[in-house]
Amino acid sequence: MQNVMLKAKLHMASVTHAVLNYEGSCAIDSNLLDMAGLREFEQIQIYNKDNGERFTTYIIRGEAGSGIISMNGAAARLVEPGDRVIICAYGNYSEAECANHKPALLYINPDNTVSHSANAIPVQVA
Repeated sequence: MQNVMLKAKLHMASVTHAVLNYEGSCAIDSNLLDMAGLREFEQIQIYNKDNGERFTTYIIRGEAGSGIISMNGAAARLVEPGDRVIICAYGNYSEAECANHKPALLYINPDNTVSHSANAIPVQVA
């Protein structure tokens, strides 16, 4: 049996571009992709903290060190430059893999540099 688990998350990235007339995708700074273990053409879920939109697209590599987070094609209608988004990728894992699975969590500054990283989310208290 396979379990769908969080693979990686870019938490609170800032949208830099919204390009309607571009092939649909999300361009992400290559440095962020490499740090999070994400791949070009991988499916991602995007959660817009500013307007509540949630949508699916795929990754294309953005220029390394540019800080680019560009929503392209139809996704451009769901964001505004400056919006803060959470970008998540999920993977399929066996029961044995789940026992030791740790997602790559990158916490992003407003300029799309990495504040810090982690492999666990703190337990939410009541």
